[in-house]
Amino acid sequence: MKIIVDADACPKSVLQICIRVAEDYAVPVWTVASFNHHIISDHHIVVGNASQEADIRVMNLSQGGDVAVTQDWGLAAMLLGKGVRCLNPLGREFDSSTIEFLLEEREVKAKFRRSGGRTKGPKKRLPENDQKFEACLRKILGQNN
Repeated sequence: MKIIVDADACPKSVLQICIRVAEDYAVPVWTVASFNHHIISDHHIVVGNASQEADIRVMNLSQGGDVAVTQDWGLAAMLLGKGVRCLNPLGREFDSSTIEFLLEEREVKAKFRRSGGRTKGPKKRLPENDQKFEACLRKILGQNN
C-alpha cells in the first residue's frame, strides 16, 4: 500500500498531513507533479507539461489497495476502477456510487462556461478542511492495517 498524491494542485498543508500520517502507518508517500514544487521526498516524480501526463503517471503507479489524493474527478473515476481509495484535499472520499454524478456535473458546468456562463470558484481553504482531510486519511489507513 502507498499514498499517491497528485501534487499539481494539492495544498501544501495536505501534503504535510499525508507525510506525517503516513509515517504513523509506515506507508510510503509518492508525489507526482508536472513541474517541480520543491517537494523533498524519496518518491517525488516530476513529469513533463503534456496534457494528462501527471494523471497517466499516477495511474501507472497505482494498484488496488493504494490511496490517492486528487482534486481531479476524472482521475478519481479511473483510479476507483483499479480498486484505489480516492479522496480530495477537503477530506471527501470519492466512491463509485457518486463519481458518475460528479462527472456529469463537471460536464454540465464546462458546457455552461464554454457558452459564456460563469461559475463560482472554490471556497477559501479553512483549518477545518485540514482536520477533515486528516480524519478521512486516518480512517482509510486504519481500515487497511
